[in-house]
Amino acid sequence: MNYNFNIENFIRDFQKNCSKIQKKDFKKDEIITTYIEKRNQLCILISGSADLVRYDSNGNKTIVEHFTKYDVFGELFYIIATNNELFVKARQECEVLFFSYDGLKHKCKQNCKFHQTLSESLSELILNKVTFLNTRVELLTKRTIRDKILGYFAILSNRNFSNSFTIPFSLTDLADYLSIDRSAMMREIKNLKDEGFIRKNGNKITLLYK
Repeated sequence: MNYNFNIENFIRDFQKNCSKIQKKDFKKDEIITTYIEKRNQLCILISGSADLVRYDSNGNKTIVEHFTKYDVFGELFYIIATNNELFVKARQECEVLFFSYDGLKHKCKQNCKFHQTLSESLSELILNKVTFLNTRVELLTKRTIRDKILGYFAILSNRNFSNSFTIPFSLTDLADYLSIDRSAMMREIKNLKDEGFIRKNGNKITLLYK
């Protein structure tokens, strides 16, 4: 995500000064948090990567979001309107900061500068998240498997400012993220290679049509 304020300084300062912050370490595949009503958590990933995962009643897995360094997540960004619980799961070792946003109204005893900075920057944090979610909705509403694959590759290309990039998922997880059948996805990726749209080496993709 892009922020106008310096999020590294922001995180360093409030870790040192705010008594309402918790920092926790997680191992690969550990559950970082679940999305439930009234928990009111705001979480910031300060190292590692993680996925927001949902399982439906048939046990089918969907990767709703993928989080990397400095991404923000929590129930704040989702209205819980489903019986299928959402899990944030560590893809690798992670450090995460937890903050109850109810605390915005009640400063800690030290009256730390973090609360003022967070209050001033919260709208930007939410705007960045809304922008991301809109992009995700646009991706998932594409009609064909090819359009979903190329749409996601275009996002990664723009994010890396390069025609070459690495997919941050296994191919199985990529299919879950795009909500498509893995076998059909593999066939389409092969077609894209054969037709000269992409070059693929493991998880590294190069777009040849841009």
